[in-house]
Amino acid sequence: MSPFVLVIIITAIAGVVGTGLGGLIGVLFTRNSEKIVSLLLSFAGGVMLSIVCLDLLSDALSQVPGSVGHVFFVVAMTAVGFGLIYLLNAFVDKKTNPQVKHIDKNHPKTADQLSELIHSDHYEEHKKEYEQTKEQKSRRQLFIAGLVMAFAIALHNFPEGMVIGASYASDAVTGGIGGLATAIVIGLHNIPEGMAVSVPLVAGGMGKAKATFLTAITGAPTILGAMLGYFLGSLSPVSLALSLSFASGAMLYVVFGELLPESILMWRSKAPAFAMLAGLLVGVVILFV
Repeated sequence: MSPFVLVIIITAIAGVVGTGLGGLIGVLFTRNSEKIVSLLLSFAGGVMLSIVCLDLLSDALSQVPGSVGHVFFVVAMTAVGFGLIYLLNAFVDKKTNPQVKHIDKNHPKTADQLSELIHSDHYEEHKKEYEQTKEQKSRRQLFIAGLVMAFAIALHNFPEGMVIGASYASDAVTGGIGGLATAIVIGLHNIPEGMAVSVPLVAGGMGKAKATFLTAITGAPTILGAMLGYFLGSLSPVSLALSLSFASGAMLYVVFGELLPESILMWRSKAPAFAMLAGLLVGVVILFV
């Protein structure tokens, strides 16, 4: 089996199967589980942080050892990856948040629920409006809200796939296991995300089997990200450094801009901090044992 095919299979398991498993859990156990989700998010964030800082960025810097210019190139590409994902998320938030009633001036300047992170709350608002009016305009707005939700999920999953693909491209050079470790962590992270997608679908009247299937499909952009990350990483040492750096920056935004703020807001205690530390240490064990 070629390495590229292996990357696709592993990423499909982490993205589609991981998200689908979360969707299945969501439709079977719909009770409030914010504390559990909070710990899962912060734990996954800790493991991702260790993998990005101790593996991906280290590999990116090692492509041209001793070159000061290369260091600044890695730093710049990491900043570009972080900034691009931030700007795209900020654009979506600016367009959708004013249409969600509970997101007002007193709301935290970040998502405090998984439904906000993937904008399923925005979709639900338009769904209610359409069910009340049955107007063509409402149907069109509902369709647009569905596209926005799909884009928000893709925006979240695509860089995760890039991290997996770039990690496997780096493993081909270094002989490490960062790709597999990253895929496991992202698969774990996708479970609560899948729960967030499936619960509102079932609450809106969709069948459990269909809701689980649609939730699993939302993990597909992870595969596209992995293909791009692996392809860029396989071209040359410079392109590998670019792929690793950009993916690292995008993943750092997901950790610091989404996972950690949200996990703390979902459970306002010290518990998420301890879960993050546990995840970071587990990441160290995965990488070096």
